[in-house]
Amino acid sequence: MVPVITGSKDLQNVNITLRILFRPIASQLPRIFTSIGEDYDECVLPSITTEILKSVVARFDAGELITQRELVSRQVSDDLTERAATFGLILDDVSLTQLTFGKEFTEAVEAKQVAQQEAERARFVVEKAEQQKKAAIISAEGDSKAVELIANFLATAGDGLIELCKLEAAKDIAYQLSLSRNITYLPAGQSVLLQLPQ
Repeated sequence: MVPVITGSKDLQNVNITLRILFRPIASQLPRIFTSIGEDYDECVLPSITTEILKSVVARFDAGELITQRELVSRQVSDDLTERAATFGLILDDVSLTQLTFGKEFTEAVEAKQVAQQEAERARFVVEKAEQQKKAAIISAEGDSKAVELIANFLATAGDGLIELCKLEAAKDIAYQLSLSRNITYLPAGQSVLLQLPQ
């Protein structure tokens, strides 16, 4: 029969659950019983498991623990197998069954994500303001160029352009007035109300 140990270790706000299938090396049983005792599994495995887990977890950051779980599991298995061999134990299987983060760590990760989203939003607002500024500058430059062109045209062609603009404006006003039924156009100098009988 192969004994099985499952257990959780809370290391630096990371909770790791392992399942370990192990057996002693038959030829080393006398040495194991005399130096460690009959409860060798309870003496050796918890201490070396904690030691190895701390060592492996320290090599990875939180993101890597999640995204490279296979590598973490393989590293724990390799290191733990090598360490257990020095105590006369064979590890047939070491499985990382669960990897979770503590409440404080999870809250810190969430706070970091919120801060990143706010920074991204602020960056977007700044970029939008810069684009609006560029658009305003381009529009002002266009207006300046148009005024310059009109001034140059007026200097060379005289007041003909102004008269043409006045006629076009009068045409637009007359068209708008013709669409409205509540407005009556009175030519200058006439007063309809004054010609009413008294």
